[in-house]
Amino acid sequence: MAAWLLWMIASGLFVAGEVASGDLVLLMFAGGALGGMLVALAGGAVAVQVLAFIAASALLVAVVRPAAKAHLENRVPGHLDGVQALIGRTARVTRPVDASGGRIQVGADEWSARSQYGGETFDVGTTVRILQVDGATAVVGDAFELG
Repeated sequence: MAAWLLWMIASGLFVAGEVASGDLVLLMFAGGALGGMLVALAGGAVAVQVLAFIAASALLVAVVRPAAKAHLENRVPGHLDGVQALIGRTARVTRPVDASGGRIQVGADEWSARSQYGGETFDVGTTVRILQVDGATAVVGDAFELG
């Protein structure tokens, strides 16, 4: 079997191992194996292929891994996604909202809603603020209320 093919298989196995571990070390070894494969394709001796693997792996572990790990771990702290992104947004009442229910429109989406307080009601056309999301129901309050 050709040496370059063995390096490619090794790279694939390192990638598969990385999927299982998620530590970004085996992925760097996969890059090193690709370096060994390139030397094999260029006709380099086995010793040079191994040195290319070691050098490329060490360089990737020392330089690329810390940057990649920092990028994955240091997400924007205030980033919200899913329904949590709705909190704080304003909406328009499409069916009267009280403590037992109602409907609001947020952008192009229509949501079930209920008021935050028992005696609070909002008529059709009123602008309200989404204070929290409880299941599939938005809990709303006065548009000037910040929660």
